[in-house]
Amino acid sequence: MNSPETFPIEKRRRSEIIRQRRPKTDLANAEPPNFEIGWKRTKEINLEKPVGYVVADFLEKLEDLMKKEFGSTELLAKVGEIVAERAREEAEILRDEGKVEERMVVELFRVLRLMEMDLAMVKASVKEDTLNERLDQAKARCRQAILVAYSF
Repeated sequence: MNSPETFPIEKRRRSEIIRQRRPKTDLANAEPPNFEIGWKRTKEINLEKPVGYVVADFLEKLEDLMKKEFGSTELLAKVGEIVAERAREEAEILRDEGKVEERMVVELFRVLRLMEMDLAMVKASVKEDTLNERLDQAKARCRQAILVAYSF
C-alpha cells in the first residue's frame, strides 16, 4: 500500500499573501511621496474668457429660451429685441475700448438685425409648421451671432 513517505499529499505551505500582524513602522511617520515630481502639466489651460464672452452669454441664454416652450410668441419676440439691444450695447462698449475691430461689430449688428427680423416673423406666424420653421431660422441666426461674438 502507500507508505507515509510515498503518499501524494503536499505539505502545508505558507500562504502567498502574508499578513503583517504588527505594522513595522517607527513612531515617526515616513515622508509622504512627492506627487509634484513627474506630474507637471505639459499644456497650459487657458482660463481667460474670450473678449466677446458677455455678448455670447446673452445670446446663449436667448437660444436656451428659444429651445424651450417659452410663453407666447409675442413674449419671445420682445425678449429677442431686448437681448439684441443689450448685445449691441456691449459690442459698442468693446469697440469703443478698442478691443474689437469695427468690421466684427458691423457683422454682429447685421446678424442681430436678421435674428430680430426672424423673431418678428415668428410673432406673425399663424400655422404651427410655419412657426416651427421660423423659430428654427431664428435659432440658427442666434447661433451665428454667438459664433461672431466668440470670434471677437
